[in-house]
Amino acid sequence: MSATLTTPARRLAAIGAVLALVIALVAAGIAIGKNAGGSGKREASASAEPAADPQQSAYDEAEKATSRRKDGDPLALGRTDAPVVLVEYADYQCSYCGRFTRETQPELIKKYVDEGVLRIEFRNFPIFGKDSMRAARAAWAAGQQGRFPQFHHELFAKLRKGDALAEDKLVEMARTAGVSDVDRFREDMNGSASEAAVKKDQEEGYALGVQSTPSFLVGGRPVAGAQPMSAFEAAIAQAKAAKAAQTAGPAKGGDSGKSEK
Repeated sequence: MSATLTTPARRLAAIGAVLALVIALVAAGIAIGKNAGGSGKREASASAEPAADPQQSAYDEAEKATSRRKDGDPLALGRTDAPVVLVEYADYQCSYCGRFTRETQPELIKKYVDEGVLRIEFRNFPIFGKDSMRAARAAWAAGQQGRFPQFHHELFAKLRKGDALAEDKLVEMARTAGVSDVDRFREDMNGSASEAAVKKDQEEGYALGVQSTPSFLVGGRPVAGAQPMSAFEAAIAQAKAAKAAQTAGPAKGGDSGKSEK
């Protein structure tokens, strides 16, 4: 394997390991802080600069490594400069992925994407065999004609498995979704480019430790499963606040002086 493939994979794997550990470390850090007592407080007040937050650093690294922010990305919704990016790893035979698409995603689009706060980037992560793989490549092919969102929703309009995702069935759904050149759709679906694109998404997910669908990163924060809207609202608010804090920069010395009094 070439260096251009192994280096990003190793970086993602390292980030995934950090994300897996950071939640446990946060809990341990809370316990350590309590045990430190007054000594811990004195050390914190003596420091001119606040200590870096390892949890936030891990989220930042995950966001940088996974959010592509490419102009014209056919599998993405929202502005490339949106402060928060939601990356979704999904399989078209996954019932919970369908639930997210039908119930939660429209709310996210209305409340956040349309307002320029959120960008949603889809990743094909087929884990249920050849039928899932075929559907993933079909979704990519629909995107080449600018009809990914419509085809994506058509696929998830109801739970489809096995023969319901046969090539001819996918072609019918592509027509319903407004894909105009069906011959090109078939060619793209079965071509090497779709295979490579889906493989790239899979490798990204596996390197991060994704094991089930749907899995999400919201500003680098992992969200597992088709959670209620409130879970995504909370993650978006946290990611947005962190981005705003980074943009604002460190607090001024005057503010620090006030806090010491």
